[in-house]
Amino acid sequence: MPDKSDKLLILDLDETLIHATTAPLTITADFQVDAFYIHQRPGVARFLANISPHFTLGIWSSASDEYVTDIVKAITPPDVEWALIWGRSRCTMKRDYTLDAYYFEKKLEKVKKKGFRLEQIIIIDDSPEKSRSNYGNAVYIEPFTGDSNDQELTYLYDYLLTLKDANNIRTIEKRGWRSRTWPYATMH
Repeated sequence: MPDKSDKLLILDLDETLIHATTAPLTITADFQVDAFYIHQRPGVARFLANISPHFTLGIWSSASDEYVTDIVKAITPPDVEWALIWGRSRCTMKRDYTLDAYYFEKKLEKVKKKGFRLEQIIIIDDSPEKSRSNYGNAVYIEPFTGDSNDQELTYLYDYLLTLKDANNIRTIEKRGWRSRTWPYATMH
């Protein structure tokens, strides 16, 4: 078994690990939660099982707390444990004055109460605005919209292993991370 890093890996749900829609797609949904058809990103169970020995894991979504709990329960492999499972109630409502719209931001300062330093936290999200104040901690992935050929988690796994022993996550340039893993994806 690999040595577990001192890092906390926080994963988003919608368009990161799953795609939820109220209208069925042409491919069959993996499961349903309330009115939502849920499609798991290809390899999500394998990704979670393979990455959990390396990092402490958390989920943080801007969706409702109940929805987040139901989805996490459905996608979590048996040996995976979560240090935190957070939903919208842990987010901060922010206003985008340019678009005159509100959105929910994930402020990592709140995670410090769990004993993690900001230098130890990696947050994975498809929406940069939701992690705007966590720029040095964020790894942005392509949104998942139900494509059964999606390979994003395979590339993400390989990249995350390069961060495992970093002293300070915030000082590492993460833009263009995907080009540093392609075509060497190894998650099996």
